[in-house]
Amino acid sequence: MAILVTPETKILVQGITGGFGGRHAKLSIDYGSQVVAGVTPGKGGQTFDHGDTSVPIFDTVAEAVAETGATTSAVFVPPPFAADAILEGTDAGLDLVVAITEGIPVRDMVRVKRAMEGCSTRLIGPNCPGIVTPGMGEDSHGGCRIGISPGYIHKPGNIGVVSRSGTLTYEAVFQLTSRDVGQSTCVGIGGDPVNGTSHIDVIKMFMEDKDTHGIIMIGEIGGDAEEEAAAWIKENGTKPVAGFIAGTTAPPGRRMGHAGAIVSGGKGTAEAKIEAFKGAGIGVAETPSEMADTLLKMM
Repeated sequence: MAILVTPETKILVQGITGGFGGRHAKLSIDYGSQVVAGVTPGKGGQTFDHGDTSVPIFDTVAEAVAETGATTSAVFVPPPFAADAILEGTDAGLDLVVAITEGIPVRDMVRVKRAMEGCSTRLIGPNCPGIVTPGMGEDSHGGCRIGISPGYIHKPGNIGVVSRSGTLTYEAVFQLTSRDVGQSTCVGIGGDPVNGTSHIDVIKMFMEDKDTHGIIMIGEIGGDAEEEAAAWIKENGTKPVAGFIAGTTAPPGRRMGHAGAIVSGGKGTAEAKIEAFKGAGIGVAETPSEMADTLLKMM
């Protein structure tokens, strides 16, 4: 009942000894995620201790993978070094790299995208909240939380959530949980202009997942990823999808929030995305507070 990650996923944290990476590594451990390794160059041989859990630290991702069998990485590395950290994960043969880091130069991400062409590693992010597959235990613990999403708002169930916005991801999840409706997996793909995984990639996975029965897709101004996803859903979709587009009042030519949220050359407008949604049979929430109810009415 999940895509991309499960409670059995073995995670390594790049930048685990930093304040931000360490704090969220602890929260992931508390959620029940299998954090099996940390990577900080120069600190190999040390351990990251939290409660009864002692996580070994390695100098390189390759060493961490070889010693622990980790398949997924969370990147909390500062922007100047984050691109190389992502590529270190691909070189080590990881299945998934989740880049949380905000502010990676676009030129660096173009280099990463080119280097990852034909690579088996999937990248989520950068500048994203990460991914959560809710657990089945008390307070939904025992699941897989990678990144910065608040684990306690999630509930196991059958609704998939994909979003460019971190805070709107949390809002959609909280609305669902408040209505006693659980989620299969929640994916924050990030709001940068160059990222690894798009709406359409995640939508396809949700459509193929037998335990995902409905989908909330959250987009924003800038780019045409939402229109591409809507066109695919129109031709291939088999499950109800509700959507919301942020940025309807944003002035053209001015970046709003995310680096990729900018309308230029008449492209990437909220109006065009909303029309694409409606044309594909996607239920459109007029305000963020209506996201869950819009989907539940469709179902």
